[in-house]
Amino acid sequence: MKQHEIFAQAKWLSNEAPEGKFLFLRGRFSLEGVKKATLRVLGLGFFHCFINGERVSDDFFLPLSTDFEERKDYPVGETVSGHCVYVPEYDVTRLLRNGENVIAIHFGGGWYTYGENSRFGDAKAIWRIFGEDENGAFDFVSSENDRIGESYVADYQFTWTETQNLLLGNVGAFAKEYDDSSWKNAALANPLETDYLFSNCPPDRVREALGFTVVKKGDGYTVFDCGKNISGYPVIKLRGEAGERVEVVHAEEINPDGELNPEFIHGQREIFVCDGECRTVRPLFTWYAFRYFAVYGNAEPECVEVIYSDVPITSGFRSDNEILNWIHDTYVNTQLTNMHAGIPSDCPHLERRGYTGDGQLACHAAMNILGAESFYRKWIKDIRDCQDVHSGHIQYTAPYLHSGGGPGGWGCAIVEVPYRFYMHYGDASVLEDCYPHMLRYFDYLESHSVSDLVVSDKEGEWCLGDWCTPRSIVLPAPFVNNYFYVKSLEKCIEIAEIIGRNEDIPMFAERIERRKNAIMAAYFNKWDGNFLGGQQGANAFALDIGLGDERTYENLVEYYKELGGYDTGIFGTDIVTRILFENGDAQLAADLILSETVHSFGEMKRLGATTFWEYWPESLRDRSHNHPMFGAVTAYLYDYLLGIRAKHGCAGYSEIVISPVIVDGIDRIDGFRTLKSGKVSVSYRKDGSSSSFEIVIPENQKAEFVFGGVSRKLVAGRNAFECNI
Repeated sequence: MKQHEIFAQAKWLSNEAPEGKFLFLRGRFSLEGVKKATLRVLGLGFFHCFINGERVSDDFFLPLSTDFEERKDYPVGETVSGHCVYVPEYDVTRLLRNGENVIAIHFGGGWYTYGENSRFGDAKAIWRIFGEDENGAFDFVSSENDRIGESYVADYQFTWTETQNLLLGNVGAFAKEYDDSSWKNAALANPLETDYLFSNCPPDRVREALGFTVVKKGDGYTVFDCGKNISGYPVIKLRGEAGERVEVVHAEEINPDGELNPEFIHGQREIFVCDGECRTVRPLFTWYAFRYFAVYGNAEPECVEVIYSDVPITSGFRSDNEILNWIHDTYVNTQLTNMHAGIPSDCPHLERRGYTGDGQLACHAAMNILGAESFYRKWIKDIRDCQDVHSGHIQYTAPYLHSGGGPGGWGCAIVEVPYRFYMHYGDASVLEDCYPHMLRYFDYLESHSVSDLVVSDKEGEWCLGDWCTPRSIVLPAPFVNNYFYVKSLEKCIEIAEIIGRNEDIPMFAERIERRKNAIMAAYFNKWDGNFLGGQQGANAFALDIGLGDERTYENLVEYYKELGGYDTGIFGTDIVTRILFENGDAQLAADLILSETVHSFGEMKRLGATTFWEYWPESLRDRSHNHPMFGAVTAYLYDYLLGIRAKHGCAGYSEIVISPVIVDGIDRIDGFRTLKSGKVSVSYRKDGSSSSFEIVIPENQKAEFVFGGVSRKLVAGRNAFECNI
């Protein structure tokens, strides 16, 4: 839609010199006997909107992050294919009064205004309120008659700091009775040249309020612990005199002496300059990622508000194994705290970007556990929108910000995420929308190949294969990137059949054959059946696309039995685990997941982690301790240990197979998933040589139980079985 279709005659407004500023915009309108009223509003980058002094919603960090509009010379040498802005809409009938009403918008910051080269533009706002009162239809819009004033947000770096100088005034500018007579009339701002869409995925909201404990009292400061790594912020009660400074510093870790570990502060601090009033304050245009925080100055915390996208947890998992439970809960916490403004980020502090590598790795686990359909529908559009119209290049992040990655594990998100979305939710329209983009990206990979191996990406940029291995990466990037290309081509054969593009299948098959031959010629050791010595999951990559011989899988099993843990990066960890489950070696897969080597989930747990780290323990020490990518294996707790899987060829779980695997070290499991048909639950108890199963199936769900080579049809309601192991 165009601007006028959503905002009628409303104007984008700012002040005469908006660069780097946070602003207040106030408009007035009069009504009598309101029957119904709807508000459409935007403030860029983020905004808070009030009517008659009341916040119009409990949403935060809107509008959703997108590639808002064209940026000059950015990305360098490319032109991304789509731009849009999402418009939230609210029923505000309850907030309106007879007589004069006041709308106030506090706006600025976010990705729209932030960054030297990547910013889209300056702070601006637009609004429209329309409906019906006793005099008939009304339609009020933003115009040059609105008043504009500067905010008390005085300094800001989106990913790490915000300063509120309360001495600057305008603290109460959202109130109806606030005197704005000294403010100037607003100036017209450049309108967005973009598509206007209604918001289509959950906004950020306060999801939890945590208490805290005192870790250490120092000279003029106190260190607190809120119990787990979160995204959000402490709510602070100021008690200082006018001009006193209060600083809140956030960190993921503390030192043994109780001080914040400076390696894990990552610059995150909130600063308040007091005005002498006793006030409760919080950040307005950013969030922080932390477990520990220190308050310096005359102030004290009231609580810690945990903020992320309002995506529900729709599945559950429990076992009698503490490490397994920790992996599940830690993944959920990590994934949720990385869902902000409509994108799944790599981390909620250092970069906050929708990396296509991290995002495609974790999307299956997220869709297993969360009610994330609308969230991922939006992000898939972001991936499409950021494709270069000339070369077909898929960016490393969506929405696009200059970042690192590679042409396989990152760019092939254009196939993997829509494919997973279809398998989970059964909506083939997403495949149809993305299919031309997939084909264009495949041509890009062909043009960046030598001897049928993907050897490069965009000139001057990274060309990663795997990433975040315990030690140096040993797998050549062309090996990994060709794997992803082949895997995507194989998925596109399925996709072509689903959407009726069978004429493309011979092309896919021919490319698959060439690419497989190239991998075999370059990386297969005929003398021992290994790929690249079997290190860092090389054999699993190859086996997953049907390469190797009868020795290759045996080598994989032998290698990881002897190693007793992971030596893999973000992709290899997922692939090794899945290949073992798929081939009947669930015990070894579980042993790797539950291992307690120096590079393991068990070691993270021992060290007190409550979110997954960017690197395995004993690797890079000072990087993020909140990255979801290694948590991709959490999907297999549901797929294999609980055994809730879609029947082959049945998208959207229209038919399911319940086929749990039994392993040593786990004697009890209880869990459930919420499908479109309802809640499917599975529990089992192992007792010696037998197991008892209880499975609950909702009405209208086709399901069967497969165990020990025997298949049993499941009926709606409770199903119980005793089976020999």
